[in-house]
Amino acid sequence: MIIIGEKINGTIPSVKKAIEERDEKFIYNLAVRQAEAGADYIDVCAGTDPMIEVETLKWLIDIVQDAVDTPLSIDSPNPRTIESVFPYAKRTGIINSVSEEGEKCEVIFPLINTTEWQVIALTCDSRGIPADVQTRADIAKILVEKAQKNNITPDRIHIDPLVIALSTDNNSLIKFMETTSTIKRLYPTVKVTSGLSNISFGMPLRRIVNQNFLTLATYAGMDSAIMDPCNQEMMATLLASEALLGRDKFCRKYSNAFRKGKIGVKK
Repeated sequence: MIIIGEKINGTIPSVKKAIEERDEKFIYNLAVRQAEAGADYIDVCAGTDPMIEVETLKWLIDIVQDAVDTPLSIDSPNPRTIESVFPYAKRTGIINSVSEEGEKCEVIFPLINTTEWQVIALTCDSRGIPADVQTRADIAKILVEKAQKNNITPDRIHIDPLVIALSTDNNSLIKFMETTSTIKRLYPTVKVTSGLSNISFGMPLRRIVNQNFLTLATYAGMDSAIMDPCNQEMMATLLASEALLGRDKFCRKYSNAFRKGKIGVKK
């Protein structure tokens, strides 16, 4: 599983405070902790006033790149913001994200077409998130075809089927799994990703819902996850799931993580 560390996001109150106070040490330590916990990419999202988003995102990028060698996931709903900060990335990473909304594909795909950068593609359009599996799959197909016209192969794309809160749609996980299966049949090399916490919005014991979603989504074929790698319970769930699915020879990753104190419930 490819882990995209989610903690440097200006919508999180502690991170918002650090951004407002320009607390470099806080952001630096947050990047280090995620990298040491096993993040393959560090997501950086300003989540701030659009008027200063470029400035803020550039500030975050500089700190994270000083702190760790882990590549970035550059995260903004505004493709022009991503375009502005893209030259400051020192290593090949992931763009988060494109969709069929507005001009996102038209800005982002040409930006990365001569590179090895990957991209997260959301199965939504100007009408919002589709309620049914087929429409999500249709949008995924449009996004992949647009990418291919820009020399971006399916293996560089992380399709996000956009799981809806279980409290809103009781079939949310089922739809996620069916969409994943449909997309994989169309494009066997494409990756599927998800932001794990969306599934549990409005539910009690959210961590339990998130953990079980992670296990079932992994079984369904999810390849990457936008998650908190510092959460030992979630990491334990992920490593146990991969071991149970035969993806961890002799359970070495699971056992090594336990010995190093990276997983296990802290008392």
